[in-house]
Amino acid sequence: MAKKIVVFMMLLLLAGCGGEAEPITLRLMTHDSFSVSEAVLNQFMDETGITVEVFKAGDGGEALNQAILAKGDPLADVFFGVDNTFLSRALDNDIFIPYDASALADIPDSLELDPEHGALPVDFGDVCLNYDKAWFAENGLQPPQNLDDLVKGAYAGLTAVQNPATSTPGLAFLLATIADYGEDGYLAYWQQLVDNDVLVTSGWEEAYYGAFTAASDGDRPIVVSYASSPPAEVIFAETPLDDAPTASVIGDGACFRQIEFVGILRGTEHEEAARQLVDFMLGQTFQEDVPLQMFVFPANDTAVLPPEFVQYSPIPANPATLPPADIAANRERWIEDWTNVVLR
Repeated sequence: MAKKIVVFMMLLLLAGCGGEAEPITLRLMTHDSFSVSEAVLNQFMDETGITVEVFKAGDGGEALNQAILAKGDPLADVFFGVDNTFLSRALDNDIFIPYDASALADIPDSLELDPEHGALPVDFGDVCLNYDKAWFAENGLQPPQNLDDLVKGAYAGLTAVQNPATSTPGLAFLLATIADYGEDGYLAYWQQLVDNDVLVTSGWEEAYYGAFTAASDGDRPIVVSYASSPPAEVIFAETPLDDAPTASVIGDGACFRQIEFVGILRGTEHEEAARQLVDFMLGQTFQEDVPLQMFVFPANDTAVLPPEFVQYSPIPANPATLPPADIAANRERWIEDWTNVVLR
């Protein structure tokens, strides 16, 4: 009798092991600008059986603040979208579980800013000066080559920038000037820009579509935008273009590199499934979807770029950078000092 009971219990265990596992739904928390092709996301879900729910939680800073406030009882399993201007805040609050993903072997060391691999690089983009090629050709003026050119008399009244207190590219451009001229020199540079009649707008759209000659009826042929703006002009043109109407200034230090990261949120109940999603986001399929979805560059060197990016968006060889810890420690003071010089 005892032998029959043992056999019966073994059969029950085997039946339980052979049953279907409970479906897993992962929540991916991100910023409002996140985008991925439906087919690409479906590929991950079909291959793994894991459902992904995308939770957009405002801009990058807002989303990160929510993730920090929910520390220990996370609102999601994976967080994407913290960049190097806010990275130290995420790391100081220890919201990520370290994960040494195999795809890191294909990602340049210069993009890996977290040595513990809690935050893993997914993409990067360069905030650069963009200029209207036709305007400069028609006016017989050479386009600017670096930040120094903007304060020369020939470029007076030509440049539109954004307020770093209210604009992400505006903050990135401010950081580029701090990286180039140092804390002892950047405010003097901004005073020169003010003296050269720089236009300051509250946001990117107001500058690009309200002041930039290549995209509006404005009178500013130079604007702070992105290295990916020229290919975007070609891709989204109402009528096909043979060439991009704009180009980026990519001289040494003229662009500030923004890097976006993904991390597994501490407290997730699905850590193994979250690792699979991170692996997918760092892998070639997702990485090759990134440029035309979010108009940034993939972090993975094996990803093939769209031809428009290759032709119209050269990658700056020496972009400006600052340590994330320095940005976190000084961001508010730098903005306040900038405001006192530029707006008051």
